[in-house]
Amino acid sequence: MRKIGLDVGDKTIGVAVSDELDITAQGVMTIERIGIKKDTSKVLDLIKEYDCDTVVIGLPLKLDGTDSPQTEKVREFRQKLENKLKGSGMNHIKVDYYDERLTTVMAEKVLIEADMRRNKRKEIIDRQAAIIILQGYLDSLR
Repeated sequence: MRKIGLDVGDKTIGVAVSDELDITAQGVMTIERIGIKKDTSKVLDLIKEYDCDTVVIGLPLKLDGTDSPQTEKVREFRQKLENKLKGSGMNHIKVDYYDERLTTVMAEKVLIEADMRRNKRKEIIDRQAAIIILQGYLDSLR
């Protein structure tokens, strides 16, 4: 079974999925946020589509490790997703956080090094951040 990684923001959610051996993470898509119910439904659909057993959500802590205003929004998203999983009979799906400090900075650096234009980077930065979150999680399992 695969794992799905999420970079949850106010406007978008970057999505990455692991390969079946849980070695590498690949970017899948960026979800445009509509509302928390529809957003969590879309994630639920992706969990089913990719046959995932774990959801890894990037937790945006401040550099000193304390919560930020965005941290609380991400915690609320996780709670809604877990409720939706339970309501769908998918309470066997594990939901974990992964410290995402500086992932967007790292994602931006990767895209700049790939010589990607600014407007294109803006389109895929969240997906790249989700890849970094999920890859870090996968690496921590070994």
